[in-house]
Amino acid sequence: MTAARELSGKTALITGATQGIGRETALALARKGARVGIVGRDRARTESVAAAIRAQAEGALVDVFVADLSLLQATRRLADEVKQRYPRLEVLVNNAGAVFGKREVTPEGLERTLALNHLSYFVLTQALLPLLESSAPARIVSVASDAHRGGHLDFDDLQAKRSYSGFRVYSTSKLANVLFTRELSRRLAERGAQVTANCLHPGVIASGFGRNNGGVLGLLVRAAAPFMTTPEKGARTSVYLASAPEVAGVTGQYFKDQRLTRPSRAAQDDGAARRLWLESEKLVAAALPA
Repeated sequence: MTAARELSGKTALITGATQGIGRETALALARKGARVGIVGRDRARTESVAAAIRAQAEGALVDVFVADLSLLQATRRLADEVKQRYPRLEVLVNNAGAVFGKREVTPEGLERTLALNHLSYFVLTQALLPLLESSAPARIVSVASDAHRGGHLDFDDLQAKRSYSGFRVYSTSKLANVLFTRELSRRLAERGAQVTANCLHPGVIASGFGRNNGGVLGLLVRAAAPFMTTPEKGARTSVYLASAPEVAGVTGQYFKDQRLTRPSRAAQDDGAARRLWLESEKLVAAALPA
């Protein structure tokens, strides 16, 4: 089998796939032969992206899923739909994310950055684990960021009720992504699952990311745009972790520019990783009906 079709017969699910690196990741995996499921918030836009991928990747099989992943109930419904439609799932790419200049609370009572950037990864991954394990070998790829180096987990204020700064809270959510990957990998290895979990920094990407904000944060995002890399380049590490044979057995790691990279000291704290998992379970239980 040629490298170009190395994912033939496999299925991949990509969240946040209607723009930026998510869209480019879906396109690249489709070109490698995977059946791809793309997740977006707006059906018309997601259908349009699916059609574009089919046009750009000959013979591509592209499925559309619609969910607002800042809502955990919607995230669980997405997982249920995926399990109903797919008998197998070899790749999960947790990519959806955003930065919010002002603190927002979801209808489920969660700070929106934490809900979308961390808890959606946490809930969706766990809900799909049985399918991933039955399809093994399988891979979980979570898009984090070097912004995690500026993050700080305050376990007494995970929802930033006392103090809120959009970029600081975003950075903390990216730290949570790295710690989640670390603990997930440990738990998978402990039970002998043939599923790897890795995360990555995609680079600073010129896309729609951050442009939902007004004020100073929105201005900074727009001003930095000329110095950012393209979504296609930004997707390369996600695609690498999802498909490259040389990382088939690598797990629990952080990558940048398709290379293994050491994350911050805080992101290597196994105690914090275990505590974040437990605190996340509590938040999910409180937000969702039994």
